[in-house]
Amino acid sequence: MRDLSSQAMQGSGAMKKWGFIAMHAAVAAAFIFLLQRFSLNASLESSLLWALTFGICAAGLAYKQSNS
Repeated sequence: MRDLSSQAMQGSGAMKKWGFIAMHAAVAAAFIFLLQRFSLNASLESSLLWALTFGICAAGLAYKQSNS
């Protein structure tokens, strides 16, 4: 019985980890998009490209930090 509950806890931890990574990427992408688009008056294409880039970098950083 203990094995089943420990496996369930590991699954929950994995979901929290990937949820944290996704949240980190989404917040970083939204922040840089809004900064580029409205504060720096960049084009839509440029803002989306920067948002994608920062989102990927933020996800990588969050993944690396969650494995430490």
